[in-house]
Amino acid sequence: QVQFVESGGGLVQPGGSLRLSCAASLSTFSIRAMGWYRQAPGKQRELVARISSGGVTNYKDSVTGRFTISRDNAKNTIYLQMNSLKPEDTAVYLCNVFPVTSLKWGQGTQVTVSS
Repeated sequence: QVQFVESGGGLVQPGGSLRLSCAASLSTFSIRAMGWYRQAPGKQRELVARISSGGVTNYKDSVTGRFTISRDNAKNTIYLQMNSLKPEDTAVYLCNVFPVTSLKWGQGTQVTVSS
């Protein structure tokens, strides 16, 4: 059964940084595009960043220049480096393949940006 395990979230002040990790037990990881998603209270889940199997990246406009997605195929892991965090970045961050299929979501990791 495929599992996604996210980690690295926490409470950070505005302007701070966090690095999220997502370990995927996915046998086809290296050939799959992957994405970081987030869901804030009362809002729909949204795609924040994605990375192709070849390392091509794409970002939501509001995080461009602040977030960086990367992957390590040897570890079946993707990362999200988040800098210059803003209160509106507060959400549960989750990873999954891109585009999303029927694969089950993980628990996610909470990111709270507050002074």
